[in-house]
Amino acid sequence: MEPLRTRPPRARQDAPLPVAVRLKPGEEDRLLAGHPWIYRNEVEGWPPSAEPGDLVDVFDGRKRFLGRGYLNPRSTIAIRLFGRDRSPIDEGFFANRIRQAQAWREKVLGGRSAYRVVHAEADGLPGLIVDRYGDALVLQILTAGMDRRRDLIVNALQEILAPRIIVARNDSPMREREGLPRERGVPFGALPPELVVQVNGLDVAVDLLEGQKTGLFLDQIENYRLLERLAEGAEALDCFCYTGLWGLHAARYGAARVTGLDQSAPAIERATALAERNGLAGRCTYRVGNVFDELKERDRRRESFDLVILDPPAFVKTRARLPEAVAGYKEINLRAMRLLRPGGCLITCSCSHHLTADRFRQILQEAAGDVRRTVRLVAQGAQGHDHPVLLGMPESEYLKCFVLQVL
Repeated sequence: MEPLRTRPPRARQDAPLPVAVRLKPGEEDRLLAGHPWIYRNEVEGWPPSAEPGDLVDVFDGRKRFLGRGYLNPRSTIAIRLFGRDRSPIDEGFFANRIRQAQAWREKVLGGRSAYRVVHAEADGLPGLIVDRYGDALVLQILTAGMDRRRDLIVNALQEILAPRIIVARNDSPMREREGLPRERGVPFGALPPELVVQVNGLDVAVDLLEGQKTGLFLDQIENYRLLERLAEGAEALDCFCYTGLWGLHAARYGAARVTGLDQSAPAIERATALAERNGLAGRCTYRVGNVFDELKERDRRRESFDLVILDPPAFVKTRARLPEAVAGYKEINLRAMRLLRPGGCLITCSCSHHLTADRFRQILQEAAGDVRRTVRLVAQGAQGHDHPVLLGMPESEYLKCFVLQVL
């Protein structure tokens, strides 16, 4: 992984007129329904001189204007749209989009210090993620089109949000598919010795350069509050706990004992440190372990819990691996249901967008049938308000969170 240049070079200026690109006949329907992606096989072609990140205007087979976006001839997703009009894609454009995105978060989040400011396509900025941790911003540029406009983005962020530091986490594998290097760095400001934010009343230390995603899993913050009326007096098992935020919330909301499991030793160390920081170490114990093996062993020993939490990483990276992932989801949920005492609750999540909510619910129903437990759905969560879903883009809806009670 390459280090990020402290001062990125000025982005190449777009041509005064965008390149005109025409879709093949009949390929405009998904675009007209609100999806912002155009695949390579849907396009008639582009000039041989076209380069990754070039601005394009898209037309249908009858030469009707459909939208403005950017092109990457190397990518399967050849074009990503900024919008349906001919607005100039300049610093003012980025400032306006970021200002609108921030205004929505201020309206719905109630003064939270850790949240997503820009959620890519859902905020009209495809290929761009911006997360906020207090006065620090973490920037994730995923595509060549956004990488070409890095300076414009950073300038707009500085103007609107006035951060003390901007960290670049351009380390997603998606960049390689765009022909870009993976890199991390600090293009603006300096890393503080420690950064701590409040998450639902807990003090949480954030590692901006090495932590998962951009530092925290921000999309679950609203779902943690589902524990508020469930955790009182409970013995809880937090599986795939990572740095322990589900279990710490359970303890904060009154759980008598929390056991956290994760296969990552550094994650377990951080979870233990967060429990100590928040005065919850007496009720929270964390250990390194493979969750699949641990669930089987605890089932064999006939252990039981009032609350089990399953928040695994995405099992489905590609649609072709969906059957394998379905088997994994069923296995862990079946085992968790067997461990629950009558009246106990299972909080179970999937962050795989290839697995729909209906299919996930079907898996849970099948698992309940296999263990012959009567299970009811008592609550349901999704990605937070700072991770909005673009209505015409199913891929932007990915997080499912079901609260089940085993009778």
